[in-house]
Amino acid sequence: MRSEYDNAHQCSSLNNVQSKTFTLGTENLQKLQLRQEFFWSSKKITLRGYGVAKRIPLQPMGHPVSQSELLKEIRNTNLSERELVPGEGTCAFGAFPFDPNQSAELIIPRIVLGQHASGERWVTYTSELDLSYDDIIQEIEHNIVNEEHPPITEINVDSPIKPEIWRDKKIPEIKDLIHGKKVKKVVLARELILTANKEIPIEIILQKLKEKNATSMIFNIDGFIGASPELLVSRFGNSVRANPLAGTATRHREENADKQSRQELLDSTKDAYEHKVTIEWLLKELLPFCSFIDADPEPRIMSLPHVHHLGTEVTGQLSQPAASILELVRALHPTPAVAGDPQTEALQIIKDIEGIDRRRYAGPVGWVDSSGNGEFAVGIRSAEIHGKKAHLYAGVGLVAESEPQSELSETRSKFQTMLSTFLEL
Repeated sequence: MRSEYDNAHQCSSLNNVQSKTFTLGTENLQKLQLRQEFFWSSKKITLRGYGVAKRIPLQPMGHPVSQSELLKEIRNTNLSERELVPGEGTCAFGAFPFDPNQSAELIIPRIVLGQHASGERWVTYTSELDLSYDDIIQEIEHNIVNEEHPPITEINVDSPIKPEIWRDKKIPEIKDLIHGKKVKKVVLARELILTANKEIPIEIILQKLKEKNATSMIFNIDGFIGASPELLVSRFGNSVRANPLAGTATRHREENADKQSRQELLDSTKDAYEHKVTIEWLLKELLPFCSFIDADPEPRIMSLPHVHHLGTEVTGQLSQPAASILELVRALHPTPAVAGDPQTEALQIIKDIEGIDRRRYAGPVGWVDSSGNGEFAVGIRSAEIHGKKAHLYAGVGLVAESEPQSELSETRSKFQTMLSTFLEL
């Protein structure tokens, strides 16, 4: 039986849509940065999306179905007078659920403004209409409104599962399963629900995240907003890269205390084991797609505003024909760093014990173009914003040596990336 979301269904829904790509002048790029309904920023590329041309349903990430050719069904006209670079042409954003059995979608904005680190700037317009460059710029200018947001004077912070219950009941229950050899590692998350007295201004949150998290990937896709330090996978041409993080220590303001925290992280057998499991798993999953793959011989300390992580950079070259970024995402999500090991058993324990809906927290978030290039981060240090409410999440990897109070403290440190941003409104 054919799925209603298979490729044939998508082709019929996309055959009247076309994309046009133009080189964007510097003056226009500066003038058109006021509103970002969809946003992605990394060291390599910045993408700003306006409006929605198409929403494309996808099979759940856990289904072995290739949908990497979907965007190629949209005809793209290159009017930039040069060869397109990754991210140009038809481009879609995606923020997928953590649960790999839930359906996902790609969102093709009506207008995408892009800028590469190398300097290329462009605008891509996707629609059933055939507009000129000047018409597209006028449309953006007409729809941009620099709104004044009334100040938020009150934010209530609530824990659906009280921290003491999470520490004293949830963690021991999972540790019993680990000691009973049911599983080696489980990632357990906490949730905070913030309720403001006014609608939460996503634009202001996004700006604050960009200012404070220069080394992270910043994103906003349909109200899922964050500053993730963890690259799940990127694909530029034949080059593939990942930067998994596992193992965490609190960052301190006092220099000697912070130096000690970093050293303890490097010396920790518990964190070293967590990291080793993730790296070995990721290399095993990527290898079938690659003609060459390599990883740092030892993990490095990645320092963020509130925490330190153990990180390992993985790089490789894709075999031919090169897999799309969506195929790589499908193969890698969820990693042991956000689910556990073994994966199937860990996911079931999370479902049975965690007691919250992760939504898109720790799911893949990023972009893909019609050539299969793209970048996807792990959707951590993130929040789901809907009107006056925001759902924040933080997780920890539990292994046999985990100490409950230490794990609770770790979640509090991880919450600070988003929580401090909201409390400054």
